[in-house]
Amino acid sequence: MLSLFISLIIGKSVIKKLQKAQIGETIRDLGLEGQLQKKGTPTMGGIIIIASILVPVLLLTKLDNIYIILMIFTTVWLGCLGFADDYIKVFKKNKEGIAGKKKLIGQIILGLIVGLVMCFHPDAVIKEKSNVGKQYVETEEVFKFDNASRTTTAFTNSPAEHSTKTTIPFVKNNEFDYAWLTNWTGDKSGILSSIVYILIIIFIIAGVSNGANLTDGLDGLAAGTAAVIAVGIAILAYVSGNSIFADYLNIMYIPNISELVVFIAALIGACIGFYWWNCFPAQVFMGDTGSLTLGGIIAVSCIIIRKELLIPILCGIYLMESISVIIQVSYFKYTKKKYGEGRRIFLMTPIHHHYQKKGMHEAKIVQRFIVIGIMLAVISVVTLKVR
Repeated sequence: MLSLFISLIIGKSVIKKLQKAQIGETIRDLGLEGQLQKKGTPTMGGIIIIASILVPVLLLTKLDNIYIILMIFTTVWLGCLGFADDYIKVFKKNKEGIAGKKKLIGQIILGLIVGLVMCFHPDAVIKEKSNVGKQYVETEEVFKFDNASRTTTAFTNSPAEHSTKTTIPFVKNNEFDYAWLTNWTGDKSGILSSIVYILIIIFIIAGVSNGANLTDGLDGLAAGTAAVIAVGIAILAYVSGNSIFADYLNIMYIPNISELVVFIAALIGACIGFYWWNCFPAQVFMGDTGSLTLGGIIAVSCIIIRKELLIPILCGIYLMESISVIIQVSYFKYTKKKYGEGRRIFLMTPIHHHYQKKGMHEAKIVQRFIVIGIMLAVISVVTLKVR
């Protein structure tokens, strides 16, 4: 609620300052309905999202929690990267912004830091149920709170350990250890498995961050879908950080992860508040300042709660947007080489523009994409029990 109020309160003043500074979107005529009307709309509005996240987080979370430190760093790092990209586009009049390679280097550095923390920081650990042979051993300890009782399980007796394990959706024994990929090397120290794990983290952060960037093409689309995804992450983070729910759902328990729920709650409020100003017709665009940051936050939070393999489902909209671009570009290059003339599968990519070209109003496209996002978020949460 605090994050939502902040974004609503500061949004109007930020928009006025952006207008006064003539920080407006430059539009290329791509033949899309209503496109030219967007010219001059203030951009770089992602600073509204970033401020609305950071203020509540700094006030209400335990700032010595490694996961909160990591999320704050992610927000600031990608916020600065996106801001620099928008600055070049707006003030330097360079529509390309930061070169793709430099942007990728920034994402790689973030992925490297996140990976090292997850592999080696003493607080980045998980707990699993004690088991003897193939049978889980559950011990009950009853704690009394005002004449009420609560039951916990063998997590309290399990050692906290560093791990490269993650959750696989839809399977009964739903844990996968990335170390399995390097077992054939006989690597006893686990250094090689850590390197593989870090490389996968870099790939995930770059992929999701760029996917969110591609999704930011219609009024309210990026903010709306990010809010829905964040609700799913908040639920997954809560049950992973609660020993009773983790016991019931038979998933790994992650100590100290509960603080992440506060951060994700701030993200939800910030996205909804920004959506107020960004819904059709948009009064402000988030720019790369917002889209890169949102994608990075979502990716890192999924990695922290060990649910990154759920990203193709939970972030299905981002995946669809990215794949549509990859297919279009690949097919165009292939047909140009083979026939001497490039051909296209979609009318235009990312895929939300394909539907615009087909004559669908952008407000309807956004609402339907958000509905799809809700369905995907529900499926992601349901995977906790459907195995």
